Order: sequence, then structure tokens, then C-alpha cells
Amino acid sequence: MAKDQTTVFSFRYVCYFLLLLSVFSSISFIHWSHCSEARNSHLQMLENDEQNQAINLLSFPSAWNHLSFSSKPPSKLLKIALFVKKWPQRFHAGGLERHALTLHLALAKRGHDLHIFTANPPNSPLPKYPISNLHFHFSKPTAAGYLDQASVWAQFLAQNSTGRPFDVIHTESVGLMHTRSRNLTNLAVSWHGIAYEAIHSDVIQELLRDPAEPQAKALAQRALKVVEEVRFFPRYAHHVATSDHVGDVLRRIYMIPDDRVHVILNGVDEGIFRPDGSRGKDFKQKFAVPKTKSLILGMAGRLVKDKGHPLMFEALKQMFAENITFRESVAVLVAGDGPWGGRYKDLGTNLLVLGPVEQAQLAGFYNAIDLFVNPTLRAQGLDHTLLEATLSGKPVMATRLASITGSVIVSNEMGYTFSPTVSSLKRALYQVWEDGRGILEKKGMVARGRGLTLFTATKMAAAYERLFLCISSEQEMGNDYCRYQPSSG
Repeated sequence: MAKDQTTVFSFRYVCYFLLLLSVFSSISFIHWSHCSEARNSHLQMLENDEQNQAINLLSFPSAWNHLSFSSKPPSKLLKIALFVKKWPQRFHAGGLERHALTLHLALAKRGHDLHIFTANPPNSPLPKYPISNLHFHFSKPTAAGYLDQASVWAQFLAQNSTGRPFDVIHTESVGLMHTRSRNLTNLAVSWHGIAYEAIHSDVIQELLRDPAEPQAKALAQRALKVVEEVRFFPRYAHHVATSDHVGDVLRRIYMIPDDRVHVILNGVDEGIFRPDGSRGKDFKQKFAVPKTKSLILGMAGRLVKDKGHPLMFEALKQMFAENITFRESVAVLVAGDGPWGGRYKDLGTNLLVLGPVEQAQLAGFYNAIDLFVNPTLRAQGLDHTLLEATLSGKPVMATRLASITGSVIVSNEMGYTFSPTVSSLKRALYQVWEDGRGILEKKGMVARGRGLTLFTATKMAAAYERLFLCISSEQEMGNDYCRYQPSSG
């Protein structure tokens, strides 16, 4: 009886939560539409020569990537502390670590003094960087794999009292816990995924759950996680949202004051990821991609369940079985590793599972394909693979998740979106097949144009640099880093 009551309670809790979610989603859709219109209007004002008034950057409602900051080194070089769970080794890196690597190497090359507080490398030593102003401070991680807060805090205090104190502190997600951050006014935290976003992922996972599998408890637990985040997020002085959607959620749902939320979209190295037909040709030759295929699809990343590979597997399986012409004309390149790599091989020679691909080769991978597909079920952050593909001049296809549709695939001129169901994914893939390479190339040009405007490492680093200069100098007399003049940057 007690077990039955618990089951009923859990079911009612989930239903109640889904009801709340539907209300929030409705409000979010309405609010987001108005927010997008307001943001676009604001950006149009910036482009108008008559609108030349200085802007308070701390209250700027749109992504800072839309602004043009000077490429010249700043007159003030900063001493920056970075807290990140782990520093990436070669090509084995998630989005958060890749963001930390790309951003802070760029800042170090700009002349800033970088001190990185991170966990000891697990196996091999880190690559050596020929940059004298890049300093690593390692500590033993906790049993759960997180930074040991007592250790990194002691290291931070020691470095903060050496020479001059840090001008700004940056933490990638909760690298530095809120218990340590509450009194640091010159701190910014970058969010690559928050609990409110993850609710959408939990709903998708529950809808896709096999009836024979036990019901997951994540959906009910996530509501409490959101409440927890709403309570402790204000203990960080400044928040960087890596997508437009998260910026809206932080302001509206998490109730962070507008002047403490700043949207800076992720960026990737535009020197590496660019159109290069010869690299694409070499890549296809190396991996023996059949020349007879009229459409080459590509996927990259961890080949695991929450990245949507069961969904993609089933969609391709059905399409190969029901349409012989599709099967004979399409090849799928899969770069990455994980349990679904072996399963993709079961679909036949159309699937070329390449394993992990180094970054230098990844540029060739994007140039070898006609369309990049990201079937992710994780509604968190702004996936770097989408940005790498767009800068490489390729159209993209991705799950219809808020951060993706709000910041990357904002129209069908640059790609395709689908709902996380097999039928919706199949419709999108058939549409791509019917459109053909001519239309895909045009969409790729549009995608690259937007990518060069918003998603380059240069744009991202310039925006973070300006934010760091601003929050490190708020109390200085005559400081103008927090003000932006549209005509001069």
C-alpha cells in the first residue's frame, strides 16, 4: 500500500510539474517572441548612423558578439584567475573545456596574465604552450571529480597576494562554488548549461523511454534543482549566458538583475574552421568515402544516448529499409566515440564510423560533408560542433531546442530543425535529400556569413575581454570600458 501511495504521489508530482512546465513554456514562447523582436529592433538601431549615443554595456540586452570591439591590444592588461574543472588534453574535450581553452589562450595571446586553477591531468601531461603569461595551478580533484574547493581557494589567495591582486575572476560554471564567490564583486561566471534548460531534456527522455524501462526520477528532481539554482546564482556577481535563450531565462526565471546578465555566444577558431575544398577532398580519400554518393551527412561528438544517437539510428534504419534510392545515394560520416559507434556499423557500408578525430582533421571532416547533423537531446548550452560546421560553410540540422533555434539556426535559410521524434527527423532528412547539394551550398553560405558575424573565437574573446575590463574597473574614476560608442567600439 505504501509503495502504491508513493507511486501515485510521484506520478502526481510529475504531472503537476509538467503542467507548470507547459505554463512556463507558453509564457516563455510569448515572452521570447517579444524579446527577440525587441533585440532585433535594438540591433537595427545600432546599425543606424543617426543612433550614435554611447551604450551602457552592462545593460545591453543582446549578445555582445553583435558589437565590434577594437582589435588593438587594450591599454590595460589584466591579471585573470580562471577556475575550470579540467583543462582539455588534445581532442578529448567537452564544450565547457573547449570554451575555456579557446577563450583563455586567446586572452593570453592578447597579453593578459592568466592563472588557471584546475585539476591534475589524469593520465598524460598537458600540452606545452609557448606563452609565458599562462600559469597553471593544479590540485587533486575530489572523489567525484570536482575541484577541491579548499585547495583551489588556498592557491587563489596565495596568488592574489603575490605581486598585484587579480583584476578579474572567471569561473567556468561552478568551477568556483558559490560559497567562495559571494563576496567577489569582480567575478564573472559562464553558464554552459542550467537546470531550467535541462527540464526539456528530461521531458524528451521520458517521452522516448521504452515502456519496459523504469520511469526516471530526474524529471521530478530537476524542479528542486531549478529552485536550488535560483537561490544560489545571485551569489555570483556577473553571469555570462552562452546563448540568447539562457540570457532570457537568467533574467526572467532566475530573476538576476539585467545589469548582471551578459550574453556572449560561444566562438570557435575561424583560422581552423573555414571552407577548404582540398582538405575535404583529402579527407574523403583518406577514409575512402564513395564518390558515387550524392549526399554526405556528418555527425561528430560523443556517440551516447543523450546526444540523440538512438533517435538517429532508428531514423536511418527505417529510411534505408523503406527507400532503396536513399540508401544507395547517401553516406553518413560519424566522427567520435561511444557505444553507438558499433551500432551504426550494423546499418551497413553507408555508415563510416571514423572514431575520434583530432581538431586538425576535424576541419577536413566538415569540408567533406554536405550537411552537419546534431540530433542532441540535451537542451543545454551552445554546441561547438554546430558553430564549427557553420564557419566551415556547411548548413546544419539540429533538434528544435531553444538555445539552438534562438542563436544558431534562426531561419531555414541556414539549416533545418526537427522535433525529437523519429518521424520528424525522417521528414527533415528526406527534405535535405530532396533539396540536394545546390540548395545545401546556398544555405551553407548563409550559415557561414552568420558564423563570421557571431561565432568566431576572435569575436568571443574580444567580448569577454571588454567585459573583464569593465567589471575590473567599475570603481575607477574616468573608466569608460563599460560604455560602448557604436561608431568607434
